[in-house]
Amino acid sequence: MHTAISAKLINITAAALTGAALLFGAGSGVAHAANKIVARVSLSQQVMEVSIDGRPTFAWKVSTGDRAHVTPTGSFKPTRMHEMWYSKKYDNAPMPHSVFFSGGYAVHATYAIKHLGQPASHGCVRLHPDNAADFYQLVETFGATNTSIVIVK
Repeated sequence: MHTAISAKLINITAAALTGAALLFGAGSGVAHAANKIVARVSLSQQVMEVSIDGRPTFAWKVSTGDRAHVTPTGSFKPTRMHEMWYSKKYDNAPMPHSVFFSGGYAVHATYAIKHLGQPASHGCVRLHPDNAADFYQLVETFGATNTSIVIVK
């Protein structure tokens, strides 16, 4: 039920932003800024903050790379998405709602939710399954070209 409500909220938000862009015209600053998603991941705080059109919208606990595995820093665009992916590198580990952003690195769901808020992954950005589904829906709705994943220390 949570996923259905979240998806509905995301679709309503998308429609509202698109409507605002049309209302104010393609030449205005509003139309240019509309439909932009920025997911900012803080490695030190183990939090992902998602802004839509410059407005903070979500803040979720994450798990990023542990001491032995690095999560790359920088600004990235999603390169591919899979509703369900199985890691070829790590024994077919399930990676639901994967949004890949750099080679084999992705933002995806984890079932190890007790580790959220602390480094625990092999370098990916892990989210609670509900939050990963919401993020996946956001990227799918707004488009990869309108999405930035920014990872900072």
